Amino acid sequence: MADAEYPIDDLDRNIIYALQQDARHTSASEIAESLDVSARTVRNRITKLEDAGVIAGYDVDVDYEAAGYQLHTLIVCTAPIHEREEVAQRALDVSGVVAIREVMTGADNVHVEVVGTDGNDLSRIGRDLNDIGLEVVDEDLIRNEYTRPFHQFGHDDADADTS
Repeated sequence: MADAEYPIDDLDRNIIYALQQDARHTSASEIAESLDVSARTVRNRITKLEDAGVIAGYDVDVDYEAAGYQLHTLIVCTAPIHEREEVAQRALDVSGVVAIREVMTGADNVHVEVVGTDGNDLSRIGRDLNDIGLEVVDEDLIRNEYTRPFHQFGHDDADADTS
């Protein structure tokens, strides 16, 4: 996460949008051509965005079911507010945990995304989360997840909600 706000301009927004669409198969040259700038400019901007923490990484989108992990689950937990961040960080060490989201409001303030092979695997993950200080409140099997680039980073805002 960035230490301070980094001002981005329209070129930066469009570069981020292109990378969000498909960073692996999109070259600086392709981005440059679509934005009518040089590939060097795009590469320099990407480096600056990475250095500033605006671009924090490049993730792999894994189909867990195809990889043999049939149970992709969201476990909703409660952690004491003063321990939430520390406990959430420790949860990353639990085998099967793939993502943690701290929620700022409500009692259900830590969402843990996990993958497992069977019910026994999920039970073990739940016990491990409990052992580090997270109270499991609910578990939801994830069928599908859909994402898209943030519309305000794109150069075509025709479908953007302006209200």
